[in-house]
Amino acid sequence: MKDGKIKNYQIIAPTTWNVGPRTGEGERGPIEEALIGTPIADPSDPVEVGYVARSYDSCLVCTVHAHDAKTGKELARFKTS
Repeated sequence: MKDGKIKNYQIIAPTTWNVGPRTGEGERGPIEEALIGTPIADPSDPVEVGYVARSYDSCLVCTVHAHDAKTGKELARFKTS
């Protein structure tokens, strides 16, 4: 504060905490942990990934890309309509 006004601030959005990289000890972030074991009905259209991501951050699904971990092949890109 300076002269009764905010002089400096930092915004920490929930996405920063929920999608953050693994910790130094290799622990997964909340969204990655929530995705482990999530049943996917159609691998070519894994809408369930979007549901999980949106449950943590409603804007996040706009930037979610699903990839096959074994092949690296992109399965889907989620877009807003």
